[in-house]
Formats: sequence, C-alpha cells, structure tokens
Amino acid sequence: MCGINGIFSVDRKIAQVEIVQRMNNALAHRGPDGEGIYSSDHVVLGHRRLAIIDLSDAAKEPMYSFDKQNVLVFNGEIYNFRQIKAELHDYHYSNQSDSEAILAAYDKWGTRCVNMLNGMFAFAIYNAKNHSLFVARDRIGIKPLYYYYDGRTFIFSSEIRAILQSDLVKKKLNKKSLVDYLRYQTVHAPETIIENIKMLEPGYFIELSISGEKLNFEKQCYWDLFSININKDITRYEANEGVKSLLLKSVEDRMISDVPFGAFLSGGIDSTSIVALMSEVSTVPVNTFTITFDEKQYSEAKYARQVAKLYNTNHHDIRLKIVDFLNMLPSALLAMDHPSGDGPNTNVVSKVTKEAGITMALSGLGGDELFAGYDLFKRIKNFSKFQFINFQPLFLRKAEAKLLQLLNRSVSSDKIAQLMQLQNWSMPNTYPIVRQTLMDYEISNILNVSIVPNVVEQVCNNFFDSNSSDYFSQISKAEIYTYMQNVLLRDTDYMSMSHALEVRVPFLDFELVEFVLSIPDELKNPVTPKKLLVDAMGKLLPTEIVNRQKMGFVFPWEHWIRNELQEYCETRIVRLANRSFINSVNLLNLWHRYLKGDKRVNWSRIWHLVVLENWMENNSIED
Repeated sequence: MCGINGIFSVDRKIAQVEIVQRMNNALAHRGPDGEGIYSSDHVVLGHRRLAIIDLSDAAKEPMYSFDKQNVLVFNGEIYNFRQIKAELHDYHYSNQSDSEAILAAYDKWGTRCVNMLNGMFAFAIYNAKNHSLFVARDRIGIKPLYYYYDGRTFIFSSEIRAILQSDLVKKKLNKKSLVDYLRYQTVHAPETIIENIKMLEPGYFIELSISGEKLNFEKQCYWDLFSININKDITRYEANEGVKSLLLKSVEDRMISDVPFGAFLSGGIDSTSIVALMSEVSTVPVNTFTITFDEKQYSEAKYARQVAKLYNTNHHDIRLKIVDFLNMLPSALLAMDHPSGDGPNTNVVSKVTKEAGITMALSGLGGDELFAGYDLFKRIKNFSKFQFINFQPLFLRKAEAKLLQLLNRSVSSDKIAQLMQLQNWSMPNTYPIVRQTLMDYEISNILNVSIVPNVVEQVCNNFFDSNSSDYFSQISKAEIYTYMQNVLLRDTDYMSMSHALEVRVPFLDFELVEFVLSIPDELKNPVTPKKLLVDAMGKLLPTEIVNRQKMGFVFPWEHWIRNELQEYCETRIVRLANRSFINSVNLLNLWHRYLKGDKRVNWSRIWHLVVLENWMENNSIED
C-alpha cells in the first residue's frame, strides 16, 4: 500500500524531478517507509512506500523489470501474486514482493495482465523501449487513481491534492460537478470536484504513447458489473456453499502480510463473518479492534466482546468519549482528499488502530451492498408494486404530492412527492431519488449553475433489465457503482491512508462479487438480515449477532450541528454563501430553517455544504 505519482509529457521541461518530488511530499502520509523517483527524457515516476509484503530494500519502488525495460510504481496489494510467480517461473525475480508479479505479468501478457490480477490496485508501468505508459485500476475501485490530460501532458496520482501540488493544474472548481455533489454528497467518476482532473473508473486502463508533438491517449474497460447475468439454475445449497468457500478464500488471501494486522470488529454480521473466518485460518489469536463509547446508545462494545470471546481474539476495546470524536473532527476534515458527506468515522477508527501498532486491517465494507443489507433494497423492490400510480393523471398526482408535503413536513415526504410525479416507477427512476440528499428543485434554489443530467440515473439505465424480476442484484450494482465506489471506498482510502493504515476488504473480492450478483432474488431475499450471508456462514454466526438491531457507526450529528458545531458550521455556510456560484439568500435560508428545526432539512442536507466550503478553503480552490 503506497502513494504513486507521475508525469508523462512530450515537453521535457514539464517532466521534471522537482515537480514529482513536490507531489511525493504531498503523499508522505501514505508512505512513511521510503520514497523513490525514476526519471527519463519524457517521464518522471514517484513513489511513497508503506511496506506490507517483503519489507526489504529489494522491494522498494520505482521497481525495474529484470531487463530494465519496464519501470513500475504501484499502490495496493495483489493477492494471487504467488500463483502468478509460480506460473511465470521463467521470469528472473529479485525479491519476494507482490509488485514484481505485476512486472512479470506485464512482460508476459502486456495490457491483458490486468485480467490475471486479483487484488486492489492502481499502478503505472513505463516502457523505456517504446516510450509508452500503461496505467490501470482494479475492478471494484478499491484503490484510487486521478489524472490530468491535455493532449501533450499526462499527470497522475493517488490523490487529487498531489496533482494540485504540481502547480501544473489550476485549482479551479468544477462547476459542472457541483450539482452531482449536492445531489449525492460526492462526485461520481470519471469527474471530480476539480476542473480537468479526472478519476480513472474501476475496471479501466489507459495506454499513452508519444506521437510527434502529441500524446496518444486510449482508455479501455476490461471488466464491469453490467455483464454479470443471473444464474437461474443455481440451488440454495450451491449458493450457500459458493458464498462460504469464496469468502473464506478471500479472507485467507487478505491475511498475507509481513506486518502486524487485525480486523475491525463492530459485532455486526459483516465484521463477525470476517473475524470468524480469520480465526478458522489463523494459527494464532486474531487482533480485533472496536471503538467503544461511554455513551451506551452509540456503543457496540457488548456485541464485539461477545464475538471476541467466542473466537478467542486478542481484543482491543478502544474507549472514547463523544467529545473525543468532536476534538478529532478538524484533523479528520483536513485529511479529506475530495469533499464528501462521509468519512470522519473511518478517520477516527484508523487513527486509534494505527496507534495500537497495526499496519493492516480487514474490514467488513461491502457486505451491505452485496447481501441487501440496507432497507432501501426492500423499499425500491416494493416500488414495483405501485405501478398503478402511473395510470393516474399527472395533475392529480402533483396535487396529491403537494397535499402530502403540507400534511407531513419531512425529508421522506419530499422524496415521496418527487416519486409521485414520475412517469414510471421503474428502478432507474426511483433509485436515484431515494439516494438523493438534496432534491433538484432545492439545488436550483441554491446554485447559480444549470441543472445537469443525473449521473446515477444514467448508471441505472445502463444495466437495468425491465424484463428481470431480480431487483436485488440490480440494486447491488447501483450501490456498488455509485455510493460504494464514490463515497465509501474513496473515503476509506484517504482516511485510512492519512494514518498509513492499509484496509483490506474481503467482501469485494471480484470473484465473490461476480458470484453473489449472479444469484437470483429468491435465494438472497433479506426476509431476515442478510439471509444469504447468514445461511452461508451457518453456525459460525451467533444467533444474538444475527438478530441484534443494526446500528452502524452513527453519531448525534443533528444535535452537534445545532450546538457544539454550530459556530463552526455557520462560519463556513456564510463563507460559502458569498461564493459566485451560490444564491446566498436561499442557502442562508436553508441554514436558518435547519436551526429552527424544520423537519424537511436534516443534518445531511447541511453537512456536505459545510464540508465543501471547508475543503475549498483548506486547498485554496478558486470559484
């Protein structure tokens, strides 16, 4: 796990070591164990190292192929590196790292090497003979890769802020992305919040080569969720056995490490499943970590202790007060590489885990998205039963929507009112509204920017099959491609790496993802919480854990923003109101409505606006 940077340009004056050194310095938090730079006529590659596998200097990067023709910088982990090395046994290896397996695979298969890799990765390989650059990102999007390309120069990095430190890209807000951000508390790949900086989509690679005074650029998709089809022939037994064996293999693969590691343990179904399987594989007690609070309503300590006792783990019960979390909040927001409505929770967990001496941890992230763990799975599937509403005249539905909003002033009634005005209650139409934070009419009031097409709606239209009755897999695809990849995974990466902690996610092994998404609804219907996963785990999951109330890592944001954080939030809301792209009157009105307790303005409709202004200030971003 590391941080990578690079510049590839037809202009030798742009590809300078001192520029990439600045970029490397901006990623020092990601790689405290060393750094390196490679430089040639048109390219400079930079690397910051967090040593996880093969801690020797032989595994440092940039790493050269045995013939010195290819140079690699790599962020992530390749879990099947031993198998690749065994298959490509004729390659002249010089170390025990997983990085060198990428060089061997590229030497053998070229760009097709990405199809052979199982892991989380973002890497770049420069071919000194052909003067070409190959960059790639993993299938699920666990590791990020940002880039700038103008036809003559290509700049890439693990973080946006490192690209900005090059001083080759203007710190200019991408106003076209503002609507997306206000809708969903994030900006969906390939766009970012910064003009001209893109995010390489999961399952894509880019090839670049010099052609005269231009830089040829070809981007290609090598894997996507949309091609996964439902297997109607699978039996319940085969589904359970398949989930269990694939998850066990995934956990075992992700326990390969040359540094101390452990697991986040909340005592929920997902984290308990991971710890249970780790305990089956490990010959020594597993290190587990739980953040607990004196305030019982926010603490999952008793469930975590129960699991720790059952599996005889070396348990770390890290006790905090709610005020401790508040005190850590400013530093958590400083760690943000891209504004988001989420993230501080992960920062706090990562900080205390790293301080306990752990460099790598396994997480249960992805379990909800794969196994229909959110209420919205049932809610959106139930919407299909309301197709009769389409037969009502539109004017009547609009009148009913307004009446509902008058009688029940709440965020949910606002969303129902929007749904009632739809021409069709199919999944591509309902899912984007259910997931939205601010509705389009509210965004129009706040922004002096034209409303753009809904990215999430476009994603849903790409894969929704109107003839299929298997809603859960389609909702899972939407969750993975939007919320999980662009909020959860991105936030987890920069928040954990701000403390040089590597987080591995066994539920997101691509073979497990493909298998679960191919299982029909009748075998994964969550009549009880995450039924398919629970059935697959069998006796490994205690009944008390399966039947406990789902909590999540939730804090009293509603209370904080009106009290302890009010001054902090108001200062930033007022500054945001003075931005050129904001309608100041309407934004301040939204803020005052929140303070007065208007139930149609909850904390999540305010917080991401506070974060946006805070991020722009911290990074000196122009309007």
